Amino acid sequence: MAKIFKDPSRTFSEYLLIPRLTRKGQRPERVDLSTPLSAIEQNQLPRFKVNIPVVSACMQSVSGTRLSVALARQGGLGFIYCSQPIKEQVDMVRQVKAHKAGFVTSDSNITEETTLREVISLMERTGHSTVPVTSDGSANGKLKGLITDQDFWEFEDNLDNKVKQHMTPVKDVIYGEDGISLREANNLLHRHKKDCLPILDRSGNLVALVFKKDYVDHRRHPLELLDDSKRLCVGAAVNTYDFVDRVPALISAGADVLCFDSSDGFNEYQMEGLQWIRKHFGNEIVLGGGNVISAEGFDYLVNNELVDFVKVGIGGGSICITREQKGIGRGQASALLDIVERRDAWFNETGRYIPICSDGGLAIDTQIIIALAMGADFVMMGRYFAMTDESPTPKTTINGQMYKPYWGEGTRRARNWQRYNEGVESRKMMFEEGVDAYVPLVGPLSEVLESTLDKLRSTMVNVGSDSLSEFREQAILTMVSEQSVIEAGTSNVFQFSPNRILEPPEWGNPG
Repeated sequence: MAKIFKDPSRTFSEYLLIPRLTRKGQRPERVDLSTPLSAIEQNQLPRFKVNIPVVSACMQSVSGTRLSVALARQGGLGFIYCSQPIKEQVDMVRQVKAHKAGFVTSDSNITEETTLREVISLMERTGHSTVPVTSDGSANGKLKGLITDQDFWEFEDNLDNKVKQHMTPVKDVIYGEDGISLREANNLLHRHKKDCLPILDRSGNLVALVFKKDYVDHRRHPLELLDDSKRLCVGAAVNTYDFVDRVPALISAGADVLCFDSSDGFNEYQMEGLQWIRKHFGNEIVLGGGNVISAEGFDYLVNNELVDFVKVGIGGGSICITREQKGIGRGQASALLDIVERRDAWFNETGRYIPICSDGGLAIDTQIIIALAMGADFVMMGRYFAMTDESPTPKTTINGQMYKPYWGEGTRRARNWQRYNEGVESRKMMFEEGVDAYVPLVGPLSEVLESTLDKLRSTMVNVGSDSLSEFREQAILTMVSEQSVIEAGTSNVFQFSPNRILEPPEWGNPG
């Protein structure tokens, strides 16, 4: 007969944290939220860390270029989805990597013969107010000058005029030489009161641009996640179908982390992919596996020391219906606790620490906090990011409210049957494991994430913790009853909204 777990399948909403001693001098702003993504060998430092314990889900409606850039600037990591042609995914990775801290590859370039009308159209399309003028209109052509929106009057000048009639010629442009440090470049901007500094090689070809606004932005975002070349970091998903072609292309494009994107990673197809990647690229690339929901699944992935981190969760996502369709899954809290316990035992047995990613089942900030307290090293989220300005889907209005489309990778819309065919080329997608929906627009990623991380830091201080590892060690959790959930909410009070008074259901009847 089937084996049955004695404990029920539980969710994060069924737990609360018990406060611990807060020491003198502990402050939320002093809390360290950095966490490893790579396996940690005994007495060694991790090969790769993120500065905040948050990564974005490998989904078409979530992890585009813009969101990955925005998340890396906050210290997290975006995972570019693999449910697209290899070339398109590679291009997205390259676009993120082109964002070097301070040094930016120009993506808006014109020639001297371009008309003002075309310049205005380009500026409106890109939002750029400064455009390099190069010999061939490319990002690396010989610099001829710069034109800004201050060099002409849209409603006074003849828009058929050529750029060369209005631009600042290169002889009058303040520029830096290739090899200059970012500090030196910013000093030039400051000294000459400029907003943009072109960087040129010895032949006068454009190499990059340095902007004053980026300096200010970096000062505001000191946690941004950068590689050794000061480029933003980015992750990329791979599948069990075409990893032989996809993985080399992604590594060549500069992807910092790879992970298999699968609803169920406890299979030989993924193991074959993990083995192939390690055989051909060694241990330099940070590599994640999953998803699994049991200690048995964890053991299968880590036994050969192939993976750096393991993703936990099946069916917990807001648009995932794997449990409903196939009867497969487990409450996210139960799955996480089981695997964290096995991970800690594995560490004691082998001296190798495997970071755990909690993927799915995170509807509100407190659930993120509980997941990290339970032992997750970082969380992966989809809906959370799909609601932000930077997600790749268009805004739409429904009954006066702004929304964004959001769909699962297991839907027909994602056209991602390869995710589920496990290497069988001709298999047809017979059913969906996700839904197609809308989520409310909540604003910029930076503002949403700032609120979440403030709550996390504050909670960690309540638990007497200065780091995430200490948070896991210090955390004491308690189960909650139905009545304690009611007690936690507002009751027996009048709540005021801008348009009306919200009365309690009935005086003396909480809830």
